[in-house]
Amino acid sequence: MAEFSLKGRVAVVSGASRGIGEAIARTFAVAGAKVVIGSRRQANINPTANAINADYSGSVVPVVAHAGKREDAQRLVDAAVAEFGQLDIVVNNAATNPHFGPILTSVPSQWDKILDVNVKGCFWLCQAAARQMQAQATGGKIINIASVAGIEPGLMMGIYSVSKAAVLMLTKVLALELAADNIQVNAIAPGFIKTHFSKALWDNTEVRAGIESKTPAGRMGQPQEVSGLALYLASDASSFMTGAVLTVDGGYTLT
Repeated sequence: MAEFSLKGRVAVVSGASRGIGEAIARTFAVAGAKVVIGSRRQANINPTANAINADYSGSVVPVVAHAGKREDAQRLVDAAVAEFGQLDIVVNNAATNPHFGPILTSVPSQWDKILDVNVKGCFWLCQAAARQMQAQATGGKIINIASVAGIEPGLMMGIYSVSKAAVLMLTKVLALELAADNIQVNAIAPGFIKTHFSKALWDNTEVRAGIESKTPAGRMGQPQEVSGLALYLASDASSFMTGAVLTVDGGYTLT
């Protein structure tokens, strides 16, 4: 349907070399968008771009960008404008979690890395994108990928939970401040999705069994089960929704 079409729109998706970011980039391309995808390593991002472009020629441009660096966030926005002339949609998907264990065992470097990427990096891209959208005066969509771990504490993922809780509040603050510019800012809070990022969880039989037993759906999700919601939030269909936090978790937060 027309209200879900992204034809004529330009998007930036960070952390898009695989997993949820890759699925979102592909879904946007299917819907007609031009997409700039970012990742830290050229060797990771190029195959993703090539695979999507093989099906939707010229839809995706890969850009090397570190999610925790302000100048790299600006590089993604600049690339979208240079390649396609505008920026309409941004998805903050990049994240990291180098600490797994009781939060009291964490060290300063782990806090620094997680907050630099998951919180500050998220803000840098939001800021750069919002300024471009304001200059265009055409409105826009910002989608922050949070986590159910930002809603309730993630077992052995304390710093990550703190960072994702911050992303949820950042989403609400930006939604309030940017509403007058017709820029909608929303967050998706995935549950346990089977990606490389979550491999430490689903690769452990005992941990995975615990997750699945707590999830009413009885399984982990797949990246494409998140990308459909991202399409809704990126499209005109969600033009009256802002500041929302939408869970995609198989009912995990219900138990």
